[in-house]
Amino acid sequence: MQRMIFAFVAAAAIVMLLAPLFIPMLRRMKFGQVERAEGPHAHSAKEGTPTMGGVMFVIAIVVAAIIFSIFDIAMHFSIPAILMMVAFGLVGFLDDFIKVKRKRNLGLRAYQKIIAQLLLSFAVAYYAYKSEFIGSTLFDPIFGEIEMGWGYIPFIMFVVIAIVNSANLTDGLDGLLSGVSLVYSIAMGVLFLYFAGVFNSSFANGPLFVARSDGMISMAVFAFAVAGGCTGFLKSNSYPAKVFMGDTGSMALGGAMSAMVIYSRSPFLFLLMGICIVASAVSDVLQVGSYKLRHGKRIFKMAPLHHHFELLGYPETKIVTGYMITTAITCMIALALFL
Repeated sequence: MQRMIFAFVAAAAIVMLLAPLFIPMLRRMKFGQVERAEGPHAHSAKEGTPTMGGVMFVIAIVVAAIIFSIFDIAMHFSIPAILMMVAFGLVGFLDDFIKVKRKRNLGLRAYQKIIAQLLLSFAVAYYAYKSEFIGSTLFDPIFGEIEMGWGYIPFIMFVVIAIVNSANLTDGLDGLLSGVSLVYSIAMGVLFLYFAGVFNSSFANGPLFVARSDGMISMAVFAFAVAGGCTGFLKSNSYPAKVFMGDTGSMALGGAMSAMVIYSRSPFLFLLMGICIVASAVSDVLQVGSYKLRHGKRIFKMAPLHHHFELLGYPETKIVTGYMITTAITCMIALALFL
């Protein structure tokens, strides 16, 4: 448990140390946010706020996770998770870089993003399918084990792409995605410790996981490092934000959460634990579908859902707090399913 705490503290400290150096550098390079013309009018004041701040917590998470799992014989658990986070973060970085250089809210083309995401998600799904520590069997705490067979690969590809893009959609208010990811990552860290048998020694030796307990410990270190990185970033990203994470950060966090989902072998839990992130994607799909099928009629004032609440008059801080509390409650319910 000590290594998880140290990973959390180290990641948070690294981000807070980087911020005073990194944020002024982004300003000098004129890497400022370009707000959408169709977005909430209140967001026009955020135009020019430094973006791509996600680089700070990606660096912090990588350093903390490696340092505090370097002596694990099961580093092959955390290393693929780190690579997955970095790979999706690089796609987001390219998207951000094009936006800030061309001074527009359009970075990579839609087809370029989806091709990159398909390639990365296939690599991840194939690796997991072939891994002796993960395999094609999923687990649901209510229905038990579910053998997917070859269908595991397309299913996990869908899950990864859905989580990454949902995380990207959730990053719309100061501190929203970093706050929700913080709560989710702590809960997943506790879940990995449970899988490792820290709270229930018989569980690690049960039929659920082929993975060794030290592998789950390694993933717990990674999860707490992600939580620490988000905590340190919130110091600069909470309202009013001094820096935004950009697609660099949102896609990296989507990749990190996807890695946790894959190693937990319980992707269905994300529907509960990541309910606020899921709500962002579902509200966006419903809004677009309603607009096209009902001849311009909308369900929400604006999608994703957090913008709907914003236009109803709720301040950003209350929306973010509400999302974090909701995530904490749903994560506690999910953890209770295993006890």
